[in-house]
Amino acid sequence: MSKIEEAIKKNILVLDGAMGTMLQRYNFSEEDFRGERFKDFPHSLKGNNDLLSLTQPQAIAAVHAKYFEAGADIVETNTFSATTIGMADYHLEDIVYDLNYESARIAREVADEFTAKNPNKPRFVAGSIGPTNRTASMSPDVNDPGYRAVTFDELRIAYKQQVEALIEGGVDLLLVETIFDTLNAKAALFAIEEVKEERNLAIPIMVSGTITDASGRTLSGQTVEAFLISISHIPLLSIGFNCALGADQLKPYLKRLAMNTQLNISAHPNAGLPNAFGQYDQSPAEMQVLIKEYLQDNLVNIIGGCCGTTPEHIKAIAEVAATFKPRQILEAV
Repeated sequence: MSKIEEAIKKNILVLDGAMGTMLQRYNFSEEDFRGERFKDFPHSLKGNNDLLSLTQPQAIAAVHAKYFEAGADIVETNTFSATTIGMADYHLEDIVYDLNYESARIAREVADEFTAKNPNKPRFVAGSIGPTNRTASMSPDVNDPGYRAVTFDELRIAYKQQVEALIEGGVDLLLVETIFDTLNAKAALFAIEEVKEERNLAIPIMVSGTITDASGRTLSGQTVEAFLISISHIPLLSIGFNCALGADQLKPYLKRLAMNTQLNISAHPNAGLPNAFGQYDQSPAEMQVLIKEYLQDNLVNIIGGCCGTTPEHIKAIAEVAATFKPRQILEAV
């Protein structure tokens, strides 16, 4: 049994908050994104947050440290878009290994520092595997519904490269997250299983989908129950939801999940819904009240924050999570 599997039996584990929200505070310029290594690169790189693991590693380490200081047990690597598919927009497909390896190494270093300070609270690194900006289930062209911008195999190959680098960089677990298309997630999970088999290793896997709106479905049209069934052939540490919705809007879907699975459940909702300017206004105290309801209703084993959340939000969540026992998993009837 891995250390995180032991830890999740004892406590509700706290995941970190938003990396992007924290990096925006630095207000990095084009030159900052480029650093020395990419100073003569012929394309614009501003906005490529994953690249900052190579060009501004001290900022990435500082964000991880702030979340650990706030009480997080798990931080995610800065690799949400670090596949050849995600990096194609920046013409940076060739540096994907470096992005993932260095992001994992930075997070590992910070996690180990915090574990050394307090061995009774081990800290973990989750390799963040995002959905890419393409969908395998749907056509991006309304005039050609049969067209696909990406194939299952292309996704599998891209994810495999990411997974290998994350593992070599030292992650404790893998988090396939913000899933809007389960076929994309299946490609990621297939790639993970390939790597596990080839390297003869066991690594825990978290899966986190995204309910896009009040329809209660993923973007590709799956209900909570269909999503669960689609990926339950893989042995998972946890299943859950993140992004798109705030904690209050997400709660009914977590309830449905809790009624239908014996897996651990994770949630990292946004800090409410975005305002007219795309900003998130929900305060840490407001979010804490909503998360407390999750815990009172025995809904989660892992809890954190997505868009708009900060170390202040995670601190408030960690404080309330510490007062509850982990979600009890009901035996199958």
